[in-house]
Amino acid sequence: MSSSDWFASAVLQWPRDVKNLAVKLEVAQQVAARTADGDVIGIGSGSAAYLTLWAIGKRAQEEGLSVRVIPTSYETEVAAGTLHLPLARLGQAVSAWSVDGADEIDPDKRLLKGRGGALFREKLLWSTSTHMILVIDPTKHVQRLGTRFPMPIEVHPNAVEPVVARLRELGCREVALRTSGGKDGPVITESGFVLLDAHFDEIPHGLDVRVNAIPGVLETGLFEGYEFEVVE
Repeated sequence: MSSSDWFASAVLQWPRDVKNLAVKLEVAQQVAARTADGDVIGIGSGSAAYLTLWAIGKRAQEEGLSVRVIPTSYETEVAAGTLHLPLARLGQAVSAWSVDGADEIDPDKRLLKGRGGALFREKLLWSTSTHMILVIDPTKHVQRLGTRFPMPIEVHPNAVEPVVARLRELGCREVALRTSGGKDGPVITESGFVLLDAHFDEIPHGLDVRVNAIPGVLETGLFEGYEFEVVE
């Protein structure tokens, strides 16, 4: 299957070069099969969630299902529109179930997420969903969080330097402002904030709470204490 087969929109040529595409497509079809007429479904960010949204949209079209979706990112919002899936508002609508991916998952079911940049909106979806489904491929499992990816942190632009200083006090050995690939300057999130990618030698339990207590931090990509079903 070529990438053009699952692009939801001609103007949204994303995602490209998806790793483990065959596995992710199979998982997406498996999760989409749960869709029932009248469902409101929360959709997270990243390629796994996008492919699941695509599969839901195709099934809704083919079977005439009435489905609304709660998007957490601009790309899933655009894709939902081109798939003719009506939108429901994040933080107000209640989902029958929600689906999201992850960058890393450790044995304690802690997650690192946020390469897509929609940290705050993803956390809001997770905290308001009645049933969360995590769609991943086997490469996402790690023994230690931070093995492959930094911990993303969504920060107000005015607070970058003070936040960096506090992160170093918490053991951060390296931190960088995430820059955009499609424009000059930093990535701007759906909430109008910027992203810091912070590298820790160890990400201890409770670090999310400590980082979120820093003035200027909106949210982190460390997900701790959430209940979810894993589909892989």
